[in-house]
Amino acid sequence: LGVSGAIKSTVVSTAEVVTPEQVKENSYTSQFISDDHSPMYTWLVFESIGIFLGGLLSGVIFGRAKKFRVEHNPKITSKKRLIFALIGGALFGLGSQFGRGCTSGAALSGTATFALGGVIVMFTIFGSGYAFAYFFRKLWI
Repeated sequence: LGVSGAIKSTVVSTAEVVTPEQVKENSYTSQFISDDHSPMYTWLVFESIGIFLGGLLSGVIFGRAKKFRVEHNPKITSKKRLIFALIGGALFGLGSQFGRGCTSGAALSGTATFALGGVIVMFTIFGSGYAFAYFFRKLWI
């Protein structure tokens, strides 16, 4: 959906406010900075905001947002579950930047066009997911 691109734009914009000289000197972040165009002014950012607000609105309208709770295995705490979710999300985000985009987008778009790379990505995502799930299953079962 482009969320990894929206997060990149948010990080670059935030870094530009905090340390503008460092952002301009960095070869990666400097390509997103210009005087006449903000990195936040992209369809990926607006789409991601719409996805978040749409999900929130749906939860409010249909009564699923009444109480915030963390679902987890009774054998672990909510804090541990949130820490592992944060670590997993950070690793996924890091991997999406190494892969030049979100893995689900590469897999879905690539497989839909019958590209060999897309099929390989799809099998790799699900294969590694099943392999790692065995070791981390106690975090949600």
